[in-house]
Amino acid sequence: MEERTPLFHGDLVNTSRVIYTPSEFAKVSLMYIQEIGSLQATRPHTSRRSDLSSYLFFIVLSGAGELRYEGCVYPLQAGDCVFIDCTKPYSHQTSDDLWCLLWIHFNGPTVSNIYRKYTERGGLPAFHPDSLENYRGTFDRVYNAAVSTSYIRDMEINAYLSKLLVLLMADSWHPDHARSGSKKTELLRIKQYLDENYEKKVTLDELSQRYFINKFYLTRVFKAHFGVTIGDYLLNARITKAKNLLRFTDKSAEEIGQECGIGDVYYFSKVFKKAEGVTVREYRERWK
Repeated sequence: MEERTPLFHGDLVNTSRVIYTPSEFAKVSLMYIQEIGSLQATRPHTSRRSDLSSYLFFIVLSGAGELRYEGCVYPLQAGDCVFIDCTKPYSHQTSDDLWCLLWIHFNGPTVSNIYRKYTERGGLPAFHPDSLENYRGTFDRVYNAAVSTSYIRDMEINAYLSKLLVLLMADSWHPDHARSGSKKTELLRIKQYLDENYEKKVTLDELSQRYFINKFYLTRVFKAHFGVTIGDYLLNARITKAKNLLRFTDKSAEEIGQECGIGDVYYFSKVFKKAEGVTVREYRERWK
């Protein structure tokens, strides 16, 4: 099922989009779109999202702006394309040279593995293809299928998304960004994940599954690259947070231990003294 919205004239953009709900069969077996559309910015603005179960492809038809993704800033201009994993935080913004975009949000049971292969080959979040003709044509086919009444349109959408991914994979081969560079990039992603989730229970098995990497190999290369084990890195992050809370809040040791992911107050007190050489109370009295 799809819902086609009329051209929306807002304070920031004029946009036309199709919001699509695929069949249960499509969700389980095919690639499917979540929405597709176009927009013309009417004022400079920034759009931010995270934790979106989707992959985003968009084309800059005119104007200019930038994409912020995984700690990097990518300047964008007419003729550029973007392909990103929206489960990760990202933002994009138009410059004073207001841009016009075409975009597709899509997903499917195989897309995560395809995206991983795309990045392993050196595929970049933003790139400038030699020609937009094939991308424009594929976008138009997906859009037309989404608004059609054909009973096989889910199959058609899957076929056209496959064509889009073929184009993306063909443009992804950048040996200078692949292999050695991808290992460093992956480690930086894991480090960022630890920085953002240290208060949670993070295990090697979870990291292995999340980043498709052998946990024993991960243990070795993380220490080689950052000089500490993953466990010690997490503990250092938790202790640093605890010291901040001890100095600048009146929270109890029990509350701080829970907030930092260390848990039981007695265990928190033990690891804190081992790390800092003083008790929790002594640290607070000295640094408050």
